[in-house]
Amino acid sequence: MMLLPDWVGSDVSRETIEDLQAFVALVEKWNPKINLVSKNDLNTLWERHIWDSLQIVNLVDMSKNWMDLGSGGGFPGIVVAICAKHTTPDMKVTLVESDQRKSAFLRTAIREMSLNAVVKSERVESLPSEQAEVLSARALADLSDLLSFAELHLAEGGTCVFPKGACWKKEIENAQLKWSFSYTSHKSKTNADASILTIRDIQRV
Repeated sequence: MMLLPDWVGSDVSRETIEDLQAFVALVEKWNPKINLVSKNDLNTLWERHIWDSLQIVNLVDMSKNWMDLGSGGGFPGIVVAICAKHTTPDMKVTLVESDQRKSAFLRTAIREMSLNAVVKSERVESLPSEQAEVLSARALADLSDLLSFAELHLAEGGTCVFPKGACWKKEIENAQLKWSFSYTSHKSKTNADASILTIRDIQRV
């Protein structure tokens, strides 16, 4: 039986956990071919990637159209889509990943788990504006660059949700030289030094 972290609570259904387990099995199957996560991370997939992604889901409204930038191995994009499948099935998730092999993996995961998601195999800056109501990115770029992507793809009144490491305060300071925005930092439940930033009201200075 899967042992859930205390903070997950009872709101994650058995069906969601089963789909997450199926996704982990898919990552393990594909990883030797295309390096979705580092070899060391394979032993801690749940802690470093699944639970880390799941806490992002809990911070925003799951009824919104969601765009995940630099989706890579599907963290958090596929995890978001799995959660939506069992709670808000009408929510569309758009995953952006320029690496063709990783895009093929993401499409396989979407097809095998019947997720309401699409993959766009292009660079973020080359895509037409998505007007997403939620925008996420995990380990893609520094905050200032992420806000330039948000300027292009985030709908008015939308929310960005960006996990950041120990230097998140410095990234905020640097970003404020170019951008005006409101933010809330949420202490990470999987990494004591990290934070997840929810950001709104983005404007160039």
